[in-house]
Amino acid sequence: MSVTPIRIMGDPVLRTPAAPVVDFDAELRQLVADLTDTMHAAGGAGIAAPQIGVGLRVFTWYVDGEVGHLVNPEVTPVGEETEEDAEGCLSIPGFRFDCRRHLYVAATGWDMHGEPIRVEGSHKLARAIQHETDHLDGVLFVDRLDAEAREAALAVLRDAAWQGEQSYLPDGRPVFPPVVKVSPH
Repeated sequence: MSVTPIRIMGDPVLRTPAAPVVDFDAELRQLVADLTDTMHAAGGAGIAAPQIGVGLRVFTWYVDGEVGHLVNPEVTPVGEETEEDAEGCLSIPGFRFDCRRHLYVAATGWDMHGEPIRVEGSHKLARAIQHETDHLDGVLFVDRLDAEAREAALAVLRDAAWQGEQSYLPDGRPVFPPVVKVSPH
């Protein structure tokens, strides 16, 4: 098991757009394994590479008993229907806020072996895909809240117990200093 520290809101890596993956190699397969192990250990529905300090366009998800991953995803809403529901984030631990997302999406990308894949999902899977793809673009879900809800959420987050920390292990222990991973991908 390879559980990696999770970066917390305020860490610049979470606001930096991730680079496309160009090498589908053992290092990428290890990254997917690290993401999957960390996501499970933290009890998350998904995690993106920037959340563990890796600036590459990769994420994993665990929704309705299904584990998956996407490399270099492209997401397209299917239809106009949206849903507002409570959403949380491993990089904003302990908080959930109502966030509006497309109810149905289709995502294309590659698996860790470089094979093209397409994922279609609704409800929780659609929300996870949109949330994790946002991470790859340097966007946090609180950025998606309407102005009034965002202001209220940020006011609450200013007093979060983890403010000033940069990362944590899924069991809640802080990690100092955070490890910066540099990849040739």
